[in-house]
Amino acid sequence: MKKFAFTGVALLSLTASLQAQQPSQRDSTNRLDEVMVKENRLQLPFSQQNRNIWILDQEKIKTLPVRSVAELLSFVTGVDVRQRGPGGAQADISLDGGTFDQSLVLINGVKVSDPQTGHNMMNLPITLNDIDHIEVIRGSASRVYGINALTGAINIVTRTVEKTSLSANVFAGSSFNKDEVSGDTYANYGIQVNGSHKGEKASHSLSVAQEAGNGYRYNTAFNNQKVFYQGKLELGIADDLDVMAGYTHNNFGANGFYSSPGDKESEETVKTLLASVAYTRKINAAWTIIPRISYRNNVDDYLYIKQNPDQFHNNHHTEVWDAELNNNIQTKIGTFGVGLETRRESINSTNLGKRDRTNTGLFGEFKFEPIDRLLINMGAYVNYNSDYGWQAFPGIDAGYNFYGNWRVFANVGTGQRLPTYTDLYYKGPTNIGNDLLQPEKSVYAEGGLKYNSERLVMNASYFVRRIDNFIDWVKAQQTDPWKPENFSEVNTKGLTLSADYSVIKANAAATLSQLRVGAGYTHLDPSFKTTLATAAFSRYALESLRNQLSGTVHADIYNTFGLTLTARYNERINYKSYTVLDARLAYRQAKYTIYADGANLLNVQYIEAGAVPMPGSWFTLGVKVGL
Repeated sequence: MKKFAFTGVALLSLTASLQAQQPSQRDSTNRLDEVMVKENRLQLPFSQQNRNIWILDQEKIKTLPVRSVAELLSFVTGVDVRQRGPGGAQADISLDGGTFDQSLVLINGVKVSDPQTGHNMMNLPITLNDIDHIEVIRGSASRVYGINALTGAINIVTRTVEKTSLSANVFAGSSFNKDEVSGDTYANYGIQVNGSHKGEKASHSLSVAQEAGNGYRYNTAFNNQKVFYQGKLELGIADDLDVMAGYTHNNFGANGFYSSPGDKESEETVKTLLASVAYTRKINAAWTIIPRISYRNNVDDYLYIKQNPDQFHNNHHTEVWDAELNNNIQTKIGTFGVGLETRRESINSTNLGKRDRTNTGLFGEFKFEPIDRLLINMGAYVNYNSDYGWQAFPGIDAGYNFYGNWRVFANVGTGQRLPTYTDLYYKGPTNIGNDLLQPEKSVYAEGGLKYNSERLVMNASYFVRRIDNFIDWVKAQQTDPWKPENFSEVNTKGLTLSADYSVIKANAAATLSQLRVGAGYTHLDPSFKTTLATAAFSRYALESLRNQLSGTVHADIYNTFGLTLTARYNERINYKSYTVLDARLAYRQAKYTIYADGANLLNVQYIEAGAVPMPGSWFTLGVKVGL
């Protein structure tokens, strides 16, 4: 612990020194500290937040050597990305040592959680070019987003159309290793096209993408298609209509993904449709009302043995309808955010049966400044679930600015995670559900210090979290099937250090026209108080992170060449620790960019989830063209 904490502090100290040595220069793009965090009711600039929130902005997204949202999130401290294949073929996302079912993912505030399983949550219809920024909110966030935000929330905010444009990204890559059976070289390719139109009263954007490859080891080939539309219509001076729709079809070989070694011949196809319509109405200068309806349809078709489809063939079809009414009311004493939400989740499954449940939520928040530079947010989300009854999730946070750019903050929150239909009803050769499960509940408290300026953003914080009724798949003997139980109380203590420094020089002829340095360190200390004597073996509790250290350096030379170097270190409780180095070299001109990516440059052999070995070194060459 001391070794890694020292490294993290050293990186932050170096970043602070760079800030002190540089004269002030205005960034021509949106500054990180000015990004508006888009919670559904109350919105605050990043610099005024009283939570441990980190932003991946558009400029950083452009430079990182990644192809998928999952790979992108792996560079955010505290986010644990557990992939079962490259390019986001299947990935689980967790925050601060939680499980993949305990964090909530949203697109523009629309929840994309799947009641069947959290394994499908990252089957997203968007490309990297669709994203404006990503907000990662760490800590129990049920006060803001309701159920299933037990350890935090990740809100992906898409780009606003500013002009009519057309762009394309074409790439291909390979490990240059060969399939021992067929003799074919492992490789992949991708094509992404984005178009947008900006009119006087309306704007539209559409993106389509195709990515496919023959895998990186036996039975890991994949084929993924995406389409995403976003439209905005100004109905009047005070009225806006926002429409969003997307679809993704993801087929992949699932060798060892869920029940190794018996699933060597497994194959999975996941098809996801997501749509929403939101209407913004300014009743008057102080009152804004935003009703929104969203729909998510997911089909998960899993073949345990693809050559024999009738043996353990699972087909799951889930539908989620969500209706919200959000209000923002500004008064002399502060700002109120109030509203309600109703959500219906249903499933029709060959394995899990035909089932449905509903949630109805009432929420209220109040933001006020009792004294100068002291900002307080408080509120609660009250939820009724048709299976589990009433629950309330209160929370409060406070922050005080001093010496201009420094801010001390603290927050306390609560959360809940409902068992998925897989937890409750699954029946298989190695896994059996438990319909007696109760929801997980959390209490979270955090305090810290922030610094936000034009070029430097830093955060140092410490948190404690308790999860009661923790759900994990356990068994008494190795030969028994896995079964989920409320088997433990989990207490986690965590330390976070993070910083991001950037400078852009106005002089285009400068040798070093842009420099950006980022570093993050997370230490987690979980302890488990087992309440079930028969839980000798546990599946997910032992996958929790202990130490995570990441660093990114990006430099632009003569505004023409870009070089990005990244490093990620992960240490989990029961896995071998590993360090992965990636790089991107880009040559930019006015209308096109040629780039080369190198992933896992040291060819490290490592595992992120289950028993699935991740690829070794992988090299990609691509071209981006914009009109």
